[in-house]
Amino acid sequence: MKFGIDRLLEEPELRKPLHGRRVALVAHPASVTSTLVHSLDALATCPGITLTAAFGPQHGLKGDKQDNMVETADELDPQYRIPVFSLYGEVRRPSPVMMDTADVFLFDLQDLGCRIYTFVTTLLYLLEAAAASGKSVWVLDRPNPAGRPVEGTLLRPGQESFVGAGPMPMRHGLTLGEMGHWFIRHFGLDVDYRVIPMSGWQLDGAGHGWPQDRIWINPSPNAANLNMARCYAGTVMLEGTTLSEGRGTTRPLEVLFGAPDVDARAVLAEMAALAPHWLEGCAIRECWFEPTFHKHAHQLCNALMIHAEGPAYDHHSFRPWRLQALAFKAIRRLYPDYPLWRDFAYEYETHRLAIDVINGGPGLREWVDDTGGEPGDLDALAAPDELRWLEHCAPVLRYN
Repeated sequence: MKFGIDRLLEEPELRKPLHGRRVALVAHPASVTSTLVHSLDALATCPGITLTAAFGPQHGLKGDKQDNMVETADELDPQYRIPVFSLYGEVRRPSPVMMDTADVFLFDLQDLGCRIYTFVTTLLYLLEAAAASGKSVWVLDRPNPAGRPVEGTLLRPGQESFVGAGPMPMRHGLTLGEMGHWFIRHFGLDVDYRVIPMSGWQLDGAGHGWPQDRIWINPSPNAANLNMARCYAGTVMLEGTTLSEGRGTTRPLEVLFGAPDVDARAVLAEMAALAPHWLEGCAIRECWFEPTFHKHAHQLCNALMIHAEGPAYDHHSFRPWRLQALAFKAIRRLYPDYPLWRDFAYEYETHRLAIDVINGGPGLREWVDDTGGEPGDLDALAAPDELRWLEHCAPVLRYN
């Protein structure tokens, strides 16, 4: 199979509309060709392409920034002598000065298939800036490693943020090329938009969205493997809690929680008693870790590790958003006064709890804190939203 960048480089007909036009690239460390050449290097030497600027999203073009709200500065590329602008620094929306550097913006980011992953919002902001300035946006499409499954409540009106670009669920099931089409339809954008689609992408193959002949490269520092990508739509919610998501270890965002004062075995037993069907599709095991930095640094934490891989993995029954919510609910039942929700500035939002920013509304938090709340109540919130999203996004699907 071929990603969008590979097709653009290999098929001269696809590049013809770029001849004589200034081209900018939006990229990060996972923006590589099938031979692991970075897209910036490949495009800089490609016939007919005049590269005049590059852009880096959150974590930077080099992917060197570790945590949320750690910004990247603009710089000059030392080899190609073109400006490299940060879309996670002084600004997160491309400025008119940035947009003036090119005529066509090639967007080549590897996504994780989750609304909160900020590359989704960066695409929307670029489309809006291109619509305002009369520029073109091309998405060089890449796989959604989490595949087509959809899960979570829709973002509520007024809850928009840099981790909530629009009314979509946590796990959206689209590629970024498809997401661009949805943004244009939903927000009524008048923009010259094109997708260079993948060829041969097998959604129902052994990787369930991620081609097994492709090497995994971290699109962000804590996205270390396919297991993380599958778990992320659930485990990212830990960022809004006092529980460790495993930052400061070698397997971040692959655990349901880690804490020095929570009994992981007891939590797992409570989860199984509450909603055993929400544990399906993966293996869960007790583990221990000591973060070298971040939450609970240098403290021994008891944890539950998720394995959405191997013989235990079932792509269609694994539901990470519900699984993570169930872990919160079990902790709340076992430790009623546990200070679960972390109150701090999260992705530039200072007036809402981080867990509500992450979920696009307070519904999940309120369900966890409601002593009478049952799993069926959360299902009643999420299931209609999931069906609504499937209907809304059906017209933009480009891959069978």
